[in-house]
Amino acid sequence: MLPRNHARRAVVIGVGLGSASAGAVGALIGVLHAETRLARRRIPQATEPPPPTDDTIWAADGVGLRRPPIRIAMLGDSTAAGYGVRHNHETPAAQIALGISEAARRPVHVTNVAVVGAQSRQLPGQVAALNGKRPELVVIMVGANDVTARIPPDDAVPHLAEGVRALVELGCEVVVGTCPDLGTIRPLAQPLRAYARRLSRQMARAQTVAAVEAGGRTVSLGDLLGPMFMQDLGFFSEDLFHPSAAGYAEAAQSVLPSALDALGLRTRVRSASVFTTRRVKPVARAAAQAAVRPGSEVAGAERFGRTENRRGALAQLRRRVPRPRPRWRRRHEPDVA
Repeated sequence: MLPRNHARRAVVIGVGLGSASAGAVGALIGVLHAETRLARRRIPQATEPPPPTDDTIWAADGVGLRRPPIRIAMLGDSTAAGYGVRHNHETPAAQIALGISEAARRPVHVTNVAVVGAQSRQLPGQVAALNGKRPELVVIMVGANDVTARIPPDDAVPHLAEGVRALVELGCEVVVGTCPDLGTIRPLAQPLRAYARRLSRQMARAQTVAAVEAGGRTVSLGDLLGPMFMQDLGFFSEDLFHPSAAGYAEAAQSVLPSALDALGLRTRVRSASVFTTRRVKPVARAAAQAAVRPGSEVAGAERFGRTENRRGALAQLRRRVPRPRPRWRRRHEPDVA
């Protein structure tokens, strides 16, 4: 036990440290608010719609249009819509469609109901906007606007789970590109950049668990483009926030192998990194590992005939080997009967 004078000194020091900590937290919050306002001034609001990709048919080089098309749909926010590029063949929807077309040797029809600025709560409405269409594959990219609007994962992710579950019940395969790492955005200063990275990864982890439990699979976009963005502004669009055509091409190439596998077009896989294995594990653990390993896929799995254990749903974490980028020859619109 401390002598009385030492005890009093410890209390005084403790109170002083507590006050200093509270002051530091207050100062940090003030800095974050100021940097948020600055970032909003630096990043222009969307004023023009992205190139239209809804109701389009894409065919890779050498693929005829006579065969019935594979039908896919894009849901989500500006990333899924392709905001920031000038030509529709540069959008992620077109890039994914062309990759599927080349692998399947069939044309691919795209329905794109993604909306610039959309948050997760709008996904059920986008599912309804498909108007009874039953695409074979649905790709969802969402989450960034939830983070910037400070919507916690507990409020945002249930909407994603609802949308994935509804699509799976319709017989669709679902691939979710999880929330990108907003800490890679150039207009964000420190410490806001680090805070944005933390929130983005929290959202991505929660999205992975929810999507896999609802019957879909996920691909971690994370800071996939981060190193490229830091070295080359060419991966940014003019607003320095959304990807450019080159950036979207990289994102599409990461999603494409999982999309192909979901459609039954087999792809080669490997471990997500030298520090992980493809062994079946609880989905929460796989989600945490995927959040820091961009390009990683998380999908439901079985172990000893069971899809879950006492720790929840089971999943596999892996990385699918990308395919060469396709060449394209033509685009046809409107829809074929």
